[in-house]
Amino acid sequence: MTEEIKLMKGNEAVAHAAIRYGTDGYFGYPITPQSEILETLMVEMPWETTGMVVLQAESEVAAINMVYGGAASGKRVMTSSSSPGISLKQEGISYLAGADLPCLIVNIMRGGPGLGTIQPSQADYFQTVKGGGHGDYRLITLAPSSVQEMADFVTLGFDLAFKYSNPSMILSDGIIGQMMEKVILPPYRKRKTEAEIREESPWAVQGKTKTRKPNIITSLELDPAIMEENNNRFQAKYRKIEEAEVRYEEFRCNDAEYLLIAFGSSARICQKVVELARLEGIKLGLLRPITLWPFPTRIIAGYADKVKGMLSVELNAGQMVEDVRLAVNGKIKVEHFGRLGGIVFTPDEILVALKEKLL
Repeated sequence: MTEEIKLMKGNEAVAHAAIRYGTDGYFGYPITPQSEILETLMVEMPWETTGMVVLQAESEVAAINMVYGGAASGKRVMTSSSSPGISLKQEGISYLAGADLPCLIVNIMRGGPGLGTIQPSQADYFQTVKGGGHGDYRLITLAPSSVQEMADFVTLGFDLAFKYSNPSMILSDGIIGQMMEKVILPPYRKRKTEAEIREESPWAVQGKTKTRKPNIITSLELDPAIMEENNNRFQAKYRKIEEAEVRYEEFRCNDAEYLLIAFGSSARICQKVVELARLEGIKLGLLRPITLWPFPTRIIAGYADKVKGMLSVELNAGQMVEDVRLAVNGKIKVEHFGRLGGIVFTPDEILVALKEKLL
């Protein structure tokens, strides 16, 4: 089938894109504000058309361990949740990273800490890019700012996960997950056959054959010398990803004297702030990190020689701002502006904060 243009929610776009990508399995559990992903998959019943398995697990812990099993067999598998649910999945996510397993995880963020609120937030930045589980690991992290990117990043997330044998995460929030926009859905891909999986993923658990021993996949290694080798291998892989996969978007940055740094829904709001500021003669630009890890550190560092100051705009108490400050290394002033508890800032509030903190 060819591409289709439809009006839908961001969560629904994730579900439709997953079916069209040829995903083998989805394992999840309902939680606001991401429940439409699972609900849409159940309504579409892809097991009857593409053979995709869709299962509501008994818990978030069960769901992520089902992903572990599916990924270990070389399948394209995914899960989704919202902030408290992702917290429950952290041990399994660390296991996936420690076993070099590709998969896709979707987090539609809500306010915290604890159960918090069902309103949107961006307060899971630390948890995601610094490693919410134990050990030295990284997640390839994509931050969509539109419903179209919610769909597009399913394909990109899976492709990067399999390219580097590493879990990928789409880190979005309740605004993008619940808002409706026109989206171009990709054409259908055929699911991989067992023979194609064996060729693409020779490491996968597929039983013993006459030509090789059975593959064993684990994140456990009791010999500290070998475990150090494993960790060094992980770090070398992460450096390779940092060199090759940084993605970002610039908006009116060419002549900017000040920069807003924002991702996801905050970046959408900040585009309006740039327009309002320029009407007042303030040369403002916006840099949107698309990959939160790998972070566009070098790009931001380059702007530290061109602009007078930066404002990190986030729906949290100040998280990404730390990475922005590390990038500029004290060359210019970097401040943070955010709202908490699920309250979404307005363009006018951001503009006032810019003037108070930087001008």
